[in-house]
Amino acid sequence: METKISRRFFLKASSIAGGGMLLSFSLLSQDAAAQGVEDIEATINSYIKITGDGKIILMAPNPEIGQGVKTSLPLIIAEELCVDWKKIEVELAPLDSKYGSQRAGGSGAIRSRFAPLRTVGAAAREMLISAAAQTWDVPTSECTAEDGTVTHKASGKKLTYGELATKAATLAVPENPTLKDPKDFKYIGKRIGDVDADKIATGKPLYGIDTRKEGMLFTMVARPPAYGKTLGSVDDSAALKVDGVKKVVKLDNSVAVLATSTWATKKGRDALVIKWETSDKLENTSEHFAGFKELLEKGTTSYSRNDGDVDAAKQNAAKILDVTYEIPTLSHGQMEPLNFYADVRDGKADLYGPTQVPERVKRDISKQLNIPEDNITIGVPRQGGGFGRKLMDDSAVEAAIISAKAQSPVQVQWTREDDMQNDFYRPSKMYRYRAALSTDKLLTWHQSGVAIGRGVRGDSYVAGALENYRSDSQGYSSNTPTGWWRAPGANSLAFPAESFMDEVCIALKKDPVDFRLEFFEKAKKEPIGKINYDPDKYISVVKLVSEMANWGTTPPDVYRGFATWYSFGSYAAQVVEIKMIDDKPRVVKVFCAVNCGTVINLSGAENQVQGAIVDGICHAMFPKVTFVDGAVVETNFDKYKFLRMKDAPLDIEVKFVDSNDAPTGLGEPALPPVAAAIANAIFAATGKRIRSMPIADHLA
Repeated sequence: METKISRRFFLKASSIAGGGMLLSFSLLSQDAAAQGVEDIEATINSYIKITGDGKIILMAPNPEIGQGVKTSLPLIIAEELCVDWKKIEVELAPLDSKYGSQRAGGSGAIRSRFAPLRTVGAAAREMLISAAAQTWDVPTSECTAEDGTVTHKASGKKLTYGELATKAATLAVPENPTLKDPKDFKYIGKRIGDVDADKIATGKPLYGIDTRKEGMLFTMVARPPAYGKTLGSVDDSAALKVDGVKKVVKLDNSVAVLATSTWATKKGRDALVIKWETSDKLENTSEHFAGFKELLEKGTTSYSRNDGDVDAAKQNAAKILDVTYEIPTLSHGQMEPLNFYADVRDGKADLYGPTQVPERVKRDISKQLNIPEDNITIGVPRQGGGFGRKLMDDSAVEAAIISAKAQSPVQVQWTREDDMQNDFYRPSKMYRYRAALSTDKLLTWHQSGVAIGRGVRGDSYVAGALENYRSDSQGYSSNTPTGWWRAPGANSLAFPAESFMDEVCIALKKDPVDFRLEFFEKAKKEPIGKINYDPDKYISVVKLVSEMANWGTTPPDVYRGFATWYSFGSYAAQVVEIKMIDDKPRVVKVFCAVNCGTVINLSGAENQVQGAIVDGICHAMFPKVTFVDGAVVETNFDKYKFLRMKDAPLDIEVKFVDSNDAPTGLGEPALPPVAAAIANAIFAATGKRIRSMPIADHLA
């Protein structure tokens, strides 16, 4: 495979002080504009730096929120560069437009950078080989690169990359670097340890919450206690008397307390006397679901998809299924509560903290404080979870505003209660599913959804494989803030869609695996309208997981459920095994097959799938957010219950479909199907159909 590099892609190869090579490139620059070595060194606008003493530094451009990109992105370069992975250093890249889009979300980092990063590594490798060939006055075809050295096969001569780097930096960047054949991969597809594993295991400072800088004041903010409340009067006299409290800063709708320690700022915030005024409706969760039900019963003729004639076809039905499913509001609940450091003074802003969207942080701070973007620096540490919450930049912008008003560097620290009450939640939803059945066939499928805000998103794989398919969506007006949550859309749609498919299978006396395979074959051979998925890839994971679980044979005292889903370009199929212990279900094993194209880091990929499954089990079983008069009831983990070790599956077996296709998303696709697989297993065990989450509410 060959890839042509345009001058829009690469900037230049440069020598560095003391000898060595710096290969810098841009996904945005329009030409090969000259750039001084000193400027490059100052901003570290590179992906590969090879020093004269042989040190190799690779940059990881996207935020690391636990998805493993700090390891996997440089690994792609290392594969093509032919370096010893154990001898390289990996750094998180600073925010700079020359790295292209630097964000974490939508399982997009590997998908968007796989080909460019392979090209970077291949180009550097060819430049180093050329430098060696010129040194020895031999053809490049007689030279090979391996483990950070170039060897002349005929003479046995060897030079390290460090010895060649300075000369290589003077050569032209190749326009058509040849990429490795996948069969020759040494690292891609193998198990590679996370580059931060030691620091994580030993508790070394890694995260934004660890930030400590000279002159920094610890800060907590009093925000409205309910949606629909706004700031009224403030009496800060008692707060200012708390030992360690230095300042109280009033913002538009909140109050910040700045102190010399976290404890002092918390005590100072607790001492504030604030009158909160009611400015909007104080909403309740019970009202939300009553409103959803009313909208679903009223219906709509505004369809997002309407294949065939659902109304006519159902006239011939032997049976009609008509059921509703409920999805609760969820918080993100990341282990590292929100925090951000900001120092805004003298027309400049320096920020450091956890965010999935550093570019947006810079842009919004520039607008809020009227500071040129060139005067704003954003540092992004490894993050203790994000799951979509840190796609919002409110915590960073708030910290910048507080620092600007106080004229002091601050670290704004959120408590767990702050996090839970001031989230951008996964919205609650209600789905209505209707199906018309003959004695042995599914005739129609009608999916209706209502959700807070923008309505529901997406269709199931039934769309495109069934002659009579209809879907519609309505939004419910609310002052509850909503946002993206891990596997947006799919995280809630898969549960009702795959549970209802199981209901259809039971009614038709069809095997759940065979019935789905029939759909995919129909979509492949006789598609109805637009197909938004790849039937062959769906078939690949369904067949693989059925083989893994030996579907059709069930161990004694074990009950099984099956589900599958597609999101972010990847396909996942799962079989969940449960046992009934004291009349309650216990997940004992999950089989999961995934088709995600080329697997970069096998151990990291397994970790992503296993983590998504555990996360999916957790949020299917236990937590929910309830609003009473605009306030969140579940403000900490004592009420917003997470999965405990005793409830985690005893085993999760993961296999990937062999593929040389480009990588697709992996941080999210294994989460959506697991809730339905659990519910379907519970039905197999008890005959009880679970149609709302959290499942634990049905097991008391």
